[in-house]
Amino acid sequence: MKVYTLHTHQKLPISLEEAWEFLSDPRNLKTITPDYMGFNILSGADRSMYPGQIIQYIVTPVLGIKTKWVTEITHVQHLKYFVDEQRFGPYALWHHKHFIKEIDGGVEMEDLIHYKLPLGILGQLAHPIVVKPKLNEIFDYRKKKLVELFGTLT
Repeated sequence: MKVYTLHTHQKLPISLEEAWEFLSDPRNLKTITPDYMGFNILSGADRSMYPGQIIQYIVTPVLGIKTKWVTEITHVQHLKYFVDEQRFGPYALWHHKHFIKEIDGGVEMEDLIHYKLPLGILGQLAHPIVVKPKLNEIFDYRKKKLVELFGTLT
């Protein structure tokens, strides 16, 4: 089964502390997720992020089909990075690293996601038609929303 990669970068004119405070709070995921996805946290977002934290969501990624997604925060290095991994949900594998580093005038954020699709060859066929475009759309929305909230670094 093929492992796919999504890699994004974004620069924002905010402090490292402000970026960390926003990005490491699971409750802010709803703000940076398109409304049509029906993103709703069911449990696990009531405390500051820590390794072993289990967060349960409902999302509606395609065709109005509600899907439960359970992630675990597996690694946290304060003000540097955190990792979330799917424990239950739509992917056969989801491993998402969030890096934040201070740069001149603000911060650079980097997302590195490795994922596999279920359903073998059917999943591979769906990847370029449905999954990859949808993930790109979601992360493009996220970038635009973060610019709306914090501005852009030139």
